[in-house]
Parts: sequence; C-alpha cells; structure tokens
Amino acid sequence: MEKRALGKSGINVSPFCFGGNVFGWTVDEKQSFGILDAYVDSGLEFIDTADVYSKWKPGNKGGESETIIGNWLKQSGKRDRVIIATKVGKPMGENKKGLSKAYITQAVEDSLTRLKTDYIDLYQSHEDDPNISLEETLSTFTDLIKQGKVRAIGASNFSAARLQEALKVSQANGFARYETLQPEYNLYDRQEYENEYESICLNNNLGVITFYSLASGFLSGKYRSEADLSKSARGGGVKKYLNDRGFKILDALEQVASKYQTTPAAVAIAWVIAHKGITAPIASATSLKQLEDITAAVRLNLDQAATDLLTEASRY
Repeated sequence: MEKRALGKSGINVSPFCFGGNVFGWTVDEKQSFGILDAYVDSGLEFIDTADVYSKWKPGNKGGESETIIGNWLKQSGKRDRVIIATKVGKPMGENKKGLSKAYITQAVEDSLTRLKTDYIDLYQSHEDDPNISLEETLSTFTDLIKQGKVRAIGASNFSAARLQEALKVSQANGFARYETLQPEYNLYDRQEYENEYESICLNNNLGVITFYSLASGFLSGKYRSEADLSKSARGGGVKKYLNDRGFKILDALEQVASKYQTTPAAVAIAWVIAHKGITAPIASATSLKQLEDITAAVRLNLDQAATDLLTEASRY
C-alpha cells in the first residue's frame, strides 16, 4: 500500500484515516477495541481524534475518545503500529479552550495522559483562536516538538487567510509550521476546499486530511428520504443533501459501485483519495462490516471514466 506524507513532517501514512469521534459516543469501549484491532490488522495505522470527543453525548465531559484509544494502546501494545492525531482548542470546560501557551501546555499533558503515550504524532489546532497571537501559539507548539511530546502540528477550521498568515509567521520566526490542514471535503461539499484551500495546500506542500468525507454518511447511500434520517445518530446532518444534486451523486456512486462490485461508501472515499493533493480522507465506522466497507477504498483504483463520472455528477 502506498504511503503519503503529512506535509514535510517526515511522517508517512496510509491514504485513509479512521475517525475516532465515534469512540465513547456511538460505540462503547469494547466495540471500539474490536474496531481498532481490525483496523490495524488490516494494515492501516492513521487514527484521528480530539480532546473534545465526545463531549456532546449526554453524560460525557470530553476526553472519552482519547481515553478509549489510550486504554486500547495499553492493552494491545500497538503504539508503534499507529499514527495518532489529536486536537486542542475547542471548549473543554470553564477557561479550558483556545490556543494560548498556558492552555496548550496543560491540554497536551491531559491528552498524553488519556492516550497513555508520551508523544502525539500530529497535534492539531482544532479551530483558530483570534484572541491569541499566532506567534504565541506556534512558539508553544515548537517547544512541544523540541520536548519530544509532539512530532508535527496541523490546523483545522482555519480560514484560508489565517492559514497563510500562520505559515508566514512560522517561516519568519523559525517556528514549526502547520504541516497539515483538516478541511471538510467530499463529493458533495467540494466548492470551499477547491476554491479557497487547494492551491494553498499544493503550493506549500501541506498534507490534507479531509473530514466529513462521506458527508455525514449521506454518500453511503443509506439516506434517500427524510424518513431515512432516523437511521443513525448523525441522520440530522444529512437533510441538506436530499436534493437533485445529492441524488445525482448517489446515482453515479451506485453506478460505479456496481462496476467495481463494492459499496457507494468505498467509491466516495476512493474518489477523495484519488484527488490531487489529498493525503487521507477521514471516515468512521461503528461496526466491523462498516469498517470493511470504508477501508476497501484504499484498494480501489478508480479508472478515469469512473472518476470523471463522479466529478461531473457532483459539479457545483
């Protein structure tokens, strides 16, 4: 399997990333362990999480996903077989948010404790913090890299202008730079990334790790009407896709899936993998069957005709 670079970090990953937002939300610890074992045993290694996952579930306080991954790492002994990406910055409680030196310094220790590891492979700013200078944030990350607690840093939910500014600040000051961007990108949601971010990422050799790679599950093909929205906990986020363009994309996915004897979900992810400059799309699974379906994408080499059909069907 080909490996792709996370920017200029020296870290290489398979062209797929498992989304750990489901751990402690729609799958419990035992199920999570089974999914993680199957994932790594299939030859994949890239796992994305965040300190705030899955704070939104009633009864949770944040940190559940990292805790489950950490417990699995301790039990399985597979730390050297995985690349762990996590994030900092989203609200974790009173005075626990943002990208100040004081908060990052505390948050990274909390994440390391939950993950039961002494280093994080990719530490990402989960969102921009307009109240803190880029110099303060990036110098703090640089110190963490020098201390060996973090190997590389990335950005998520930054505006294009702010991302470019951050890259300039790093270059001007000799700070570590954001080596990756985590944008929303899938067959339906193409416009913002392609028009605002793609050239920045290509010109600066940034790794691109896409979230909502299946449009909250819509591109799996299981949502065809509003009556289907109750099929999962994420169904509510799918309603906006139920339109002529969305159905046109689903029809094209099913056509290509039939040709390759695979699932629409695998095809949708394979299309992202095939897009120039993409490092690894993120997708999650709540069962071993779902995991098998989505990870089939890494072995799916779409021909030009299939790629063109999907690109045209999803034209905006």
